[in-house]
Amino acid sequence: MQGMIVSNPINVKYLTGIDSEGVLLITRKENHYITDSRYLEEVHATLTIDDEIIVSNFTDISPYDYENFFSFCENVGFEENYITYATYKNYLQKYKVNNFEETEYLIEKGRMIKDDEEIEKLQKACEITDACFNHLQNFIKIGMTEKQIAYEIEKYFLDNGADGVAFETIVASGKNSSKPHARTTEKKIEAGDPITIDFGCKYKGYCADMTRTIFAEYVPEKIKPVYDLVLKNQLQTLNDMKEGMTIRILSKNVDNDFKLHGYSLAHALGHGVGLDIHEFPYINSKNDNMLKANMVVTNEPGIYVPGEFGVRIEDTVLITKSGCINLTKSDKNYIIVG
Repeated sequence: MQGMIVSNPINVKYLTGIDSEGVLLITRKENHYITDSRYLEEVHATLTIDDEIIVSNFTDISPYDYENFFSFCENVGFEENYITYATYKNYLQKYKVNNFEETEYLIEKGRMIKDDEEIEKLQKACEITDACFNHLQNFIKIGMTEKQIAYEIEKYFLDNGADGVAFETIVASGKNSSKPHARTTEKKIEAGDPITIDFGCKYKGYCADMTRTIFAEYVPEKIKPVYDLVLKNQLQTLNDMKEGMTIRILSKNVDNDFKLHGYSLAHALGHGVGLDIHEFPYINSKNDNMLKANMVVTNEPGIYVPGEFGVRIEDTVLITKSGCINLTKSDKNYIIVG
């Protein structure tokens, strides 16, 4: 592959720092970033002379220019998992490439290992998320709606230096907590409700992801053994996470222990976190790859009893050679609010 068309804005940001609409062309001779007049000033302010990227306005590029960008490239990569078929056909017609080649998540796989600057931003995102959770413990009251809590989370993030939420916040109380990806509703918090809060902020483009299941006024006795089982496995996974650990084994260990108690692991044990909230690697029983130092992943076992309740506990974790570092540090013991 002698060239590549990078269309995914997250991949463009990762490679260049540019956070604007446009397309990055990597060719044998030079690199081009093509955008429109609305973003030219911002793009020029982001790039330095060392970046060696030629910035152009879409309106200044002729059909002849498009045909010649890859004139010395036999094979040109494209992001087959991102662009639509219509865009693919447009590329064929516009660039007159000899052969388009699927890149098979080439950039996304590179993004799995974080550098020091990325880790600092992820740590800051997690710090703000932890602080928000501390705030919520005094904020949440009986009679408040799930949506009120979600709105307070977004407001806290914006008021405390974050870009905003990293993904749509989940606040699921009572029976709603039995749905792993519940929609936040107007349901009011009632005494005895488990409240699963899955949230995280974005800081300078990088995401935090944390889940805590807390309780309104008291902890129902029927939920305690399930909570304890989830927490035990979450802590054991933290203990096992380190460079060289096989991802499949991590996931199977949790699923096996859940099954011994009559439950199952209903979703992946975790996923990578970075510029996207869900990145490689995916922590599930089908992945035979190993964890590597400077990966940042989640650890989020959960048990869900349909129509009754659910418990999920999640942290964002930095993998090291000898173990892991929890980037989200909020308490995981029983927390009672309201």
